[in-house]
Amino acid sequence: MTTGTNKLLNLIICGLLLVLLSCNSNLLYTDSRAIDNSSWNLDNVPDFSIPVSDTINSADVLFTIRTGSAYPFRNIFLFVTATSPDGRVIKDTVEYNLADEKGKWYGKGFGDIRELNLPYRINVFFPSKGIYHFKIQHGMRVEDLKGVFDIGVRIEKSRS
Repeated sequence: MTTGTNKLLNLIICGLLLVLLSCNSNLLYTDSRAIDNSSWNLDNVPDFSIPVSDTINSADVLFTIRTGSAYPFRNIFLFVTATSPDGRVIKDTVEYNLADEKGKWYGKGFGDIRELNLPYRINVFFPSKGIYHFKIQHGMRVEDLKGVFDIGVRIEKSRS
């Protein structure tokens, strides 16, 4: 396939995923950032501005990552900076496995693309209303992380 055909296929897949995700009544927020040329540079730190109005019910915060066969590792480290509306900052380093020991990829997808929801904070309460910021930087030991199509944040009503 040509590069133009691959881009069209990726857009169609993204559109279908958005339609499917919009059917989830537990979904409070979802957004993602496409990674240029499927190569996530260390200087590319997506910043998600998330409006929160519910301080009573708990929520689950997940990261969504879409990778392809060019992704060279079975895990990923992420540096996460979360900032509350009042300016409080939490910084985390988290590691997720994207494949098992034998190289079988986790997540959903078909062909070259795999999508995986990575739990970040489960059953949490947002302490105040306003805009929360989540910045996500990859923490791998390469400057350009190949094979990453996009990274996103997803917030759902807690199921527990």
